[in-house]
This record gives sequence, C-alpha cells and structure tokens, in this order.
Amino acid sequence: MTPDLSIVRLVLQASIPVQVVLALLALASLSSWAIIFRKRIVIRRARREADQFENNFWSGGDLSQLYRGIESRGGATGMSSIFEFGFREFARSKQHGTTTPDQLLESARRAMRVAQLKEIDRLEQSLATLASVGSTSPYVGLFGTVWGIMSAFSSLGNVQQATLAMVAPGISEALVATAAGLFAAIPAVLAYNRYADQVARLEIRYDGFMEEFSTVLQRHAPRSSAAAV
Repeated sequence: MTPDLSIVRLVLQASIPVQVVLALLALASLSSWAIIFRKRIVIRRARREADQFENNFWSGGDLSQLYRGIESRGGATGMSSIFEFGFREFARSKQHGTTTPDQLLESARRAMRVAQLKEIDRLEQSLATLASVGSTSPYVGLFGTVWGIMSAFSSLGNVQQATLAMVAPGISEALVATAAGLFAAIPAVLAYNRYADQVARLEIRYDGFMEEFSTVLQRHAPRSSAAAV
C-alpha cells in the first residue's frame, strides 16, 4: 500500500523539531509578506508625492504660499518635508539677522539634510527584516532537513531489513523544511533588492532637489543679507 505523502500529512506527522522549524518559517514568511505589501504602498506614495510636489514647485508659483500650504496641512513627508524644513530655516535665519549668504544657505541645507535623513530612515524601515528573512530562512530550513534525515535514518537501527518505504516519509518531511525555507527566503530577497533600489533612487531625487532648491535660495540670499545689514 502506497503511503500518503501529502504536504499536510507530512507536516502533521513530522517530529517536533521539524514542526517548530516549519512554524518559524511560516511566521517569517507571513511577516515578510506583510512588510512587502506595506512597503509597496509607502514607496509608491512617496514617488507619487514627489512627482506632485515637483510639479507644484516648478509651476512658477510663490514659494511662500507653497510653504504655508504645506505647513497648514501638517505632517509633510518626502520632498515636501525637505522643502518645508529648508524654507523654514532660511526664513528664520533671515529674521534673526544672519548677514552672509553662506550662513543662510548653510543653515537651510543642514535643515534639509535632517529632513532627508528622517525620510530615508522612514522609507528603509523594516527592509532589514526582509534581508534577515531572506538570508536566514534557507539555513533554518536546512536545519529542519538535517534533523528530519537524522531521525529517518536513526529509526532504521531498530529494524533488520530497511526499505525505501520506511525512510520515505522521514526524508519527505525533511525536504518539506527545505522547500519552506526557500519559499520564505526568495520573495524576501527579491522584495528587498527591489525596494532598496527604489529607496536609493528616491534618495537621489531628494539630493537633486536639495541642490536645485539651494540654487533658488542662493538667488534670494544676497538681497536678504543686504536687507539685514
């Protein structure tokens, strides 16, 4: 009679260590998929907001009005946050009587850099978890595989004649652990590489905007400085 080697039956009949390994891999897989869907929403929103803000910024409108609109909404993120921090610091330094253009620009650039670092940290949140799942899951599955094979062959010590049917269930449950490790690792690795690249591209866009905005502020700095003398 052919033994039932369905996945569910193999998991239910597996040894306790193998079941623990499979439970850990299932938890890691669910966690990584939750992160994958959440980061997809966050990064898509960041790219969309960057596109919208750049359209508003380069539309030729008044920057003071743009700043007041962002400040009134509260909770600005991404490129809007970088602009808000830079413009606020520029206006504050001007109001306090900063006399040189270099001081005005440097204070604004420091504020924008702080906002950029906060934004990149927000976008990179949980990416380390995906990297950890992708790098460790195969080894966790391999541990379950080794344990299952050891259990399968150790059970042959109590019989006089070994057959393939006797070791097939144990080896099968061991291979299920390997498959579960790969199932958890592959999506996590692919998602991590994709999202890390998208975050890096957003960081380049933020750097470019900071340089462009600094050029705009530089045109206003001499007049502001002269008025403060």
